Amino acid sequence: MPFDLQPTLNGELLQLRPLQPADYSALYAVASDPLLWEQHPARTRYQEPVFQKLFLESLESEGALVAIDNSTGTIIGSSRFNGYDPDASEIEIGWSFLARSHWGGRYNGEMKQLMLQHAFRYVDSIIFLIGPDNIRSQRAVEKIGAHRDGCHTDETGFESWLYRIQNKESTI
Repeated sequence: MPFDLQPTLNGELLQLRPLQPADYSALYAVASDPLLWEQHPARTRYQEPVFQKLFLESLESEGALVAIDNSTGTIIGSSRFNGYDPDASEIEIGWSFLARSHWGGRYNGEMKQLMLQHAFRYVDSIIFLIGPDNIRSQRAVEKIGAHRDGCHTDETGFESWLYRIQNKESTI
């Protein structure tokens, strides 16, 4: 069965649904906060031309989801499935960000758990590529059970730390 890269996933706190062109303004309102990006390798994503490029790439990826707060119905962030490799039984989760108003609580954990549960229907391994200086994201994936599993260098020479979560059911 092919991997469904843009499901609608419902949790107690939030809903994840496919990113749509009409989401631009609401998602940029979240992303325009410079503090979201202070530890990220792309520190200027709060600038509209930079965000616009990210948004278009996200739409083109056909794996991007927006996070909607169930209590308010507002967009509070985004995440993406990327690089599905059926032979390796692996996919990446990344490009995740949440409004600072939703930091430090259960929102990021629920967003990732919804995505993990969905992905583990198709793959045995999920990876996260995180910049070496992005301590906040490293701690966030460690909280959900990811372990550092080496480094990854992309086609531009940028190095990331690779974190991985294995499907516990696949190892039985």
